[in-house]
Amino acid sequence: MKPIDSAKLDAIVAAAHRSARERGLGYRERALKMYPWVCGRCAREFTHSNLRELTVHHRNHNHQDNPPDGSNWELLCLYCHDNEHQRQIDLGNSMGLDDRIEPAKSNPFAGLGDLLKSRNTP
Repeated sequence: MKPIDSAKLDAIVAAAHRSARERGLGYRERALKMYPWVCGRCAREFTHSNLRELTVHHRNHNHQDNPPDGSNWELLCLYCHDNEHQRQIDLGNSMGLDDRIEPAKSNPFAGLGDLLKSRNTP
């Protein structure tokens, strides 16, 4: 068995700590520390096991507007968050604002087929 390289192990641990600190500075992590883990619309409660289904919604729809007091955020479950954004799209369409809605510039599923193929290969 190969001896453990303690310098390499220390570097890995330091990188993990640095990454955790950087994640803690993001608006999602700040919002999760600030607000109870409950959807602001349907009142569904969340725990560590399903916390990934709780999202941060920007009330003014500007993702760059992240005040330290969290006044532009609300926690919404995936379903309520999708519903909120669909309502905004529908509102824009009913007001004749179709030109303001830009089409998607990327495909989030672009490499999914290749990823699934490589996963199913033994």
